[in-house]
Amino acid sequence: MKISSGILSILVLLSFFSCKQKDHPIAKETPMQIDSIAKKYYTQYLKFYPIEATSQGKLAFNSELNIPFTKENITKESGFYGEILGLLKKLSVKDMSEREKLIYYTLDYSLKDKIQGFSHHNDEIPFTQFIGLPLEFPLMGSGEGIQPFKTKKDYENWLSRMEKFPAWMDAAEDAFRRGLKSGNVLPKILVQKMITQMNSDEIVTKNIKKNIFYKPILSLPDEISSEDKQKITAQYESVILSKIIPAYKDMGKFLETEYLPGARITHGLYAIPKGREAYEYAVKSWTTTQLKPEEIYQMGLREVEMLSKQMLEIQASMHKTGSLRTFLNELKTDPKAMPYKTSKEVLDAFAAIQQRSAPGVKLMFKNQPKTSFQIKQTEKFREKTASAEYVQGSPDGSRPGIFYIPLPEPSKFNITSGMESLFLHEAIPGHHFQISLQQENTSLPEFMRFSWINAYGEGWAHYTETLGFELGLYQDPYQKMGYLSDQMLRAVRLVIDTGIHTGRMSREDGIAYFLDHVSYDEASATAEVERYMSWPGQALGYKIGSLKILELREKTKKRLGGRFSLAAFHQRILESGCIPLSILEERIAEMK
Repeated sequence: MKISSGILSILVLLSFFSCKQKDHPIAKETPMQIDSIAKKYYTQYLKFYPIEATSQGKLAFNSELNIPFTKENITKESGFYGEILGLLKKLSVKDMSEREKLIYYTLDYSLKDKIQGFSHHNDEIPFTQFIGLPLEFPLMGSGEGIQPFKTKKDYENWLSRMEKFPAWMDAAEDAFRRGLKSGNVLPKILVQKMITQMNSDEIVTKNIKKNIFYKPILSLPDEISSEDKQKITAQYESVILSKIIPAYKDMGKFLETEYLPGARITHGLYAIPKGREAYEYAVKSWTTTQLKPEEIYQMGLREVEMLSKQMLEIQASMHKTGSLRTFLNELKTDPKAMPYKTSKEVLDAFAAIQQRSAPGVKLMFKNQPKTSFQIKQTEKFREKTASAEYVQGSPDGSRPGIFYIPLPEPSKFNITSGMESLFLHEAIPGHHFQISLQQENTSLPEFMRFSWINAYGEGWAHYTETLGFELGLYQDPYQKMGYLSDQMLRAVRLVIDTGIHTGRMSREDGIAYFLDHVSYDEASATAEVERYMSWPGQALGYKIGSLKILELREKTKKRLGGRFSLAAFHQRILESGCIPLSILEERIAEMK
């Protein structure tokens, strides 16, 4: 029976006054409701991770810089998650609505996963050559990232963050030292890349006007007075020269003289203390499944074999002879596979893909994001080691979602490594649709609007690549090879990631296997394999999630028959935000 809010208020008041009678026992405390618990959780979570708050447009956090990997902060964070789990246990799930159950199970899963993660001491690896604040900070400080530079207060906020950055780097050194003592260290080959990154000229140059952290000063808003502009400029120059540059140089020196000698020559997690257990957790966390590394390894082998046959069919249609690796090597130097000369030509070609696919996308999706979208070239300071990526816009639409593509040598951009499929994955309808619609969905609590679950988010993006045929793409054999290459890329990840971290493969084995099956040059293949080394398990979510969505699509189509609607199926997937695959499967099974 549904009780109106007015009647419920009267009942609460009657209960309160009855508890005041001397002969009445003290009433039990009413458990918090799921929305209140979710809000309590996320309010504190953003204090732990204020940069995430900045990415969501929450101005109050823009000057903060927390250090999550100190022992004190880990204890505080873990204890808080346990407190929230205790509140969840007091709730009666059977009495919840569908929406409330979705929130309950997603929050319960996320908290337990985070707590379990602390036991594997990821805090001893505060950043790598592929991910971490020292790589993100220059982009933020350039004025091209998530940090806003529109008002005097914005400039003051970033100044405050820059002033706190040396303490973050000092704490990172302490964390790395803990890893040296415990044996939880990075491979030497990755540390060498990190040393180079810390000494990047755009970051450590004392020619202040060429330093990336000075760029916002070159475009100070007109609304700021001349006096304030002079003051801000002087403050930025001082902090960049006295704090930012020394922090990066000191980290580079520490990595070279202290950490590198203690880093390991092995490449996988299996080689560190309790590494196999740590990898099994990573697999579970990144895929949100109970699959074991061996199962995923075998799954990868099957996918690679299937895709290899499809590639050989295209090879035959193009009247090319030889092995698959020979064919892939030919494509690396085929002029038709590298039709562009300038960065602008490549960016314009991506814009053309967006235009060609737009009519079909409109039919496949009932709702499209309000957040605007841009295509940009990756900044020079990071494009040599960066992959194509999507950087989400702000929920209020003030900052667009951006598809970044690194183009260190535009004339060597090869479409057979994936172009049309890359756009579908990183941009539309992949990450841009999923992340923007999630952020814009105010019916979800904030922790779900702004959360990220790898197997769902990357699984969705990889699944959208398969929509290219229905969108009229992949007509050109080179672009179709690009699609298969992107499919193969995620398939070989299943083999190489599990292979390296269980000791079945070395870095060199992984690179060779990669080049046997994907049309990448050796430098790109090396960067990919080193990414898997530095981020165990993350690369598995793409194919695992995609295969699950494809499986659910076929099951739903078979179950609903003529009532099946692809647009409705997509809406059902996207309306919940990022959720574990097990919860997604239950929600799709409820479609009518």
